[in-house]
Amino acid sequence: MNYEIFYQELQPQEKSIKDNLASLQKLFKALCRQSENGDLKSLSRDLSAMAETAAAVSASLDEMDAIVKGFDTKSYFENGEFAAQMLAACEEQGVDVRGEFPVYEMFPYRVKLDTENQDIYLDRKKVQCLHPRVFVDMVRKGQEKLNKAPFNALVFASELSEAYDLALLKLKKQPEADIYLTSLYKFLAPMSRFRKDYDQQSFAFDLARLYISDVEETKNGRKFQFGPSRVGGKAIRILDRDGKEQFLATIRFYV
Repeated sequence: MNYEIFYQELQPQEKSIKDNLASLQKLFKALCRQSENGDLKSLSRDLSAMAETAAAVSASLDEMDAIVKGFDTKSYFENGEFAAQMLAACEEQGVDVRGEFPVYEMFPYRVKLDTENQDIYLDRKKVQCLHPRVFVDMVRKGQEKLNKAPFNALVFASELSEAYDLALLKLKKQPEADIYLTSLYKFLAPMSRFRKDYDQQSFAFDLARLYISDVEETKNGRKFQFGPSRVGGKAIRILDRDGKEQFLATIRFYV
C-alpha cells in the first residue's frame, strides 16, 4: 500500500464535499431571506435543492468511509510499507535518518513505530500522522525550529565543566582526564524526573550546538576537547554544521 495513492483517492470526495458545503451555506442564507420576506415559492424550491445537496454530501462521506475502511493500517505498518515510504520522504526532503525498523533517529529526534497499535512516537510523544511525507515534513520543521532556538554555547560549556569537575571527584579521576559524555550526562541530570525533561537526545543536540559554535573555552578560561572511543555504545552521534555525522564519546577540560 502506498499512502500517496490512498490520499489521491480521497481527493475527489473531499472536493465534492467542500463544494457542496459551500452550496449548502449559500442556499441556507437564501432560504433565511426568503422565509423572512415571505417568498414561499423560492423557499420551497431552495429547500428541495438543499436536500439534494445534503444527500450529495452524505454520498461523498459514505464513499470516503469505504475508502478509509479499505486501507489496512495494520498491514501497512507490519509489512514495513510506512517505514519505507517514510525513509523515501526523508531522502526527498533532506532529513538525515539512521536506524532500523522499528526505531530510527532523525537527529535530535527519536522515532519509534509501534506496529502492534499502529502508532508513531516522536521522542515520547504519540503522533497521529500516518502520511509519511507529512510526518517527515513535521520533523523537518521541528528541526528547523530547534536550530533557530536561542542557545548560549558559553553558558552550556561552563555548566558542562562544572559537571565535569563533579564527575572527576565522584569517579576518582585525575584532573584533565577524559570522561565519557554518557557518564557526564548523569551528573547534569541526576534524577529521573530531570532526565524526563532533559533526555539524552536533548543533551546530544546541545553538544552538537556547542560543537559547531565558535566557543572554545569556558567563562573562566578553561579549554575543552572532545574525544572518540573504541567502546561500542559509548559515543553520542551528532550532526555537524554541514549535516555530516560525528561521534563524540569523551570530553576533557584543561587549562
